[in-house]
Amino acid sequence: MIAQDELFRISLSRFKEAKILMENGRFDGAVYLCGYALELLLKRHICIVLNWDDGYPSSNKEFEKLKTFKTHDLDCLLKLSGLEKQIRSNSKLFASWQIANTWDSEIRYRNIGTVSEAEAANTINASRTLLNYINDLNK
Repeated sequence: MIAQDELFRISLSRFKEAKILMENGRFDGAVYLCGYALELLLKRHICIVLNWDDGYPSSNKEFEKLKTFKTHDLDCLLKLSGLEKQIRSNSKLFASWQIANTWDSEIRYRNIGTVSEAEAANTINASRTLLNYINDLNK
């Protein structure tokens, strides 16, 4: 299991790493890590909502009866987190979601240089908005 606090720390670290990559012109990596930062914070929120004090499943054994939760799909995680209605009904959050939700874990296989500086900046800003919102809910 990955503890809630650890999910938060990893999410924060991935977002900080994304900003460093962005500042150094590594736009593909910045977008890639933004997606993981959001994924991890959504998983943390799922743990909180479902009272999973032990944390989020991480091994195949732990996922045996929870296969629905073994996903990188941000839309699926948003539904499982119980935050879908709140995010979709808030125009600022929904606009950010539409940008951040273009992420897919498979982007790691795209050719280097496919993400523009503008796209990366938009993704960083959208992710920051969503991460701050989700984090503020769990304080």
